[in-house]
Amino acid sequence: MKNSLRIKLSTLMLLEYFIWGAWYVTMGTYLLSSLEVGATQVGAAYANLSIAAILSPFFIGLIADRFFSAKNVLALLHLLGGISLYLISFTADFQSFWWLILLYTLLYMPTISLVNSISFSQLKDPDKEFPLIRVFGTLGWIAAGLLVGFMELETSHLTFQIAATCSILLAVLCLFLPNTKSTGEQKSLSSILGLDALVLFKDRSFVIFFISSIVICIPLAFYYSFANPFLNDIGFENAAGKMTLGQLSEFLFLLLMPFAFRKFGLKKVMIAGMMAWAIRYLLFAFSDDLNDQWMLYTAIILHGICYDFFFVSGQIYIDKKADKSFRNAAQGLITFATYGLGMLIGSYTSGWVTQWFAADIDSSTSYQWQSVWLVPAAIALITGVLFMILFKVKNEKIN
Repeated sequence: MKNSLRIKLSTLMLLEYFIWGAWYVTMGTYLLSSLEVGATQVGAAYANLSIAAILSPFFIGLIADRFFSAKNVLALLHLLGGISLYLISFTADFQSFWWLILLYTLLYMPTISLVNSISFSQLKDPDKEFPLIRVFGTLGWIAAGLLVGFMELETSHLTFQIAATCSILLAVLCLFLPNTKSTGEQKSLSSILGLDALVLFKDRSFVIFFISSIVICIPLAFYYSFANPFLNDIGFENAAGKMTLGQLSEFLFLLLMPFAFRKFGLKKVMIAGMMAWAIRYLLFAFSDDLNDQWMLYTAIILHGICYDFFFVSGQIYIDKKADKSFRNAAQGLITFATYGLGMLIGSYTSGWVTQWFAADIDSSTSYQWQSVWLVPAAIALITGVLFMILFKVKNEKIN
């Protein structure tokens, strides 16, 4: 690959995830502090990303793949997305904010698949070259968190303006990417929906895995929606910047996964990921009482085990489980179950639970965070125990 092309693709990936990380992590804090909404509204705002994740395959499958060059579609989506983010930064009422966030996420979510598609189309050896490109996405997310944290912008509308500026900049960059022609092929509705993979439900263990994937996303949604507000509420300085330790952990544990598979097998690795969620939330729950910041740092760093050991392992499990003829459909089905259905349920659940443990004290809202975090801890623990008992996998050692 030419160095000029490598730089373009790396910059594309970096900006793609910088834009997301600039506003997403701290949106809950912004809503609670600046718009003065309740936790239920925070959950509803985060749920929009799941709605968009459910609908984006329709856009890619029915429109983007067939009629237009991927880079032109990507440029248009980021241009419109940048305008939407800029309008969001001036929105003072939650109802308008909710609709604009829904509009933006509908514009943004298809870009993830398009960025991957453009990158893969230019790679001669994707297995070796793509990870070196994709890592810049993680670096972009980390850079966004560090910028927002050190500039103390977690309650500021400027996070949306920073993301808007980068989105418009990325739209311009897209015009200089290699041209990828539209396929002109018409995908069947069953293929787009992943219905070809429904044959996997004949396997009892796959059903257990599918249900567990949905349920474990409820604790995941608690973290995305309320970890930053919680850390700021208890006085954890530069919370957004320190939360990027989770992405560093994610990167490191990703490198350790081949060793973990060989040593412990697929099932034990996945169970470790689920139990790590329970441990993380127990650390959150009791950190304030014990006044120990090491518990907060440990909970953040556990993100690598929480995410990689279950969700990435799940993708590998699907790749081994599904026949080649419907492997893409199977991955799409799990994406729908996790980032779509699971996160949608989790976002609303996290909002309802957090609001349930809210109390008005001296004209301000106070949250009983210990009670809040014990709920996802219990969900993760129960799910992990049931998964341990019910899930069976053959040839679980992965080389």
